[in-house]
Amino acid sequence: MKKSKLLLVALILGVLYLVYSAWYWFGGGANVGSTSSAQAGAAIASAIVMPHLVLTLLAVIFNALGYALSKRPFALVAGILYSVAMVLFPPYFFFVIVQAILSYVAFAKMKDATAAE
Repeated sequence: MKKSKLLLVALILGVLYLVYSAWYWFGGGANVGSTSSAQAGAAIASAIVMPHLVLTLLAVIFNALGYALSKRPFALVAGILYSVAMVLFPPYFFFVIVQAILSYVAFAKMKDATAAE
């Protein structure tokens, strides 16, 4: 079965965003001061963004499964998870909106295995 180029693009963008987020939130992109209030603020920010990152990670996993196995349901689940990740952290919606749209379009363009039988 032919692999979806749209899912591949969404997968690459999703992985790049996760690498950027991991570096920014946990590797030094966000400069945290030495005062306790700055550290508390950083901890609160990390706690607020964590559900967004976890759902984005799950979306990337389902995106990879959809691409590797060429299965429509995985593409749909990836699109839904990207959409929920947008809702959980609206300031970063622009980092995942393209992946969500690509996943939905890939789902619509992929052939249904049950209809082919």
